[in-house]
Amino acid sequence: MARRTKKLRILVADDHELVRRGIRGQLHARRGWIIVGEATNGQEAVEKASKLKPDVAIVDISMPDLDGLQATRQIREATPSTEVVVLTMHESDQMVRRVLEAGARGYVLKSDLAAHLVKAVKDVSLGKLFLTPKVSEMVLKGFLKTADEHDLKEHLQARLTPREGEIIRLLALGKSNKEISSELGITIRTAETHRAKIMLKLGMHSLAEVIHYAIRHKMMSAPGVSE
Repeated sequence: MARRTKKLRILVADDHELVRRGIRGQLHARRGWIIVGEATNGQEAVEKASKLKPDVAIVDISMPDLDGLQATRQIREATPSTEVVVLTMHESDQMVRRVLEAGARGYVLKSDLAAHLVKAVKDVSLGKLFLTPKVSEMVLKGFLKTADEHDLKEHLQARLTPREGEIIRLLALGKSNKEISSELGITIRTAETHRAKIMLKLGMHSLAEVIHYAIRHKMMSAPGVSE
């Protein structure tokens, strides 16, 4: 008997009908992908995500009632299994940081929607981080430009153990301490201790900094696995 493939369930939240129509047109063409709901404002997006529990929510950053950042935080709190791709017109390193800290794993410029939305949805559904190429380049340049020379030297010279490197990769992929402990076969307390020591060693204060570090040092793939 043929094995049934689990459908990828997607929620689309944007207050413009033309944008939602364009997204539907791109995603409907993908076999095994299904749009389970649409929302026209941030509050509706949160409510539908809580009810429908989609695998991926595509959220516009500028919506009435509740903006995309607030909606993303609430969606991630209500349904942690739902990954979020944020759509925006803003090419700002600061905005990228805010989006990632809100819990989104994908950042797509509306100008790049046609070229990169499908890959963004696919990547975040697999637990990967996705930034459109233009944004990724901007983030890395901004990080290098604004980093204090002393801190940058500390980042480059910090000697991480293989275990610490693996924990950074898992943190950058959005794994919780509980998930890390399960994947690595260690206790949650040990995972928490490793995390605290890594943040201290690298002088980091937020998950966004961990993600930037992992991207810059090409640590997002599992050892021996190419992107």
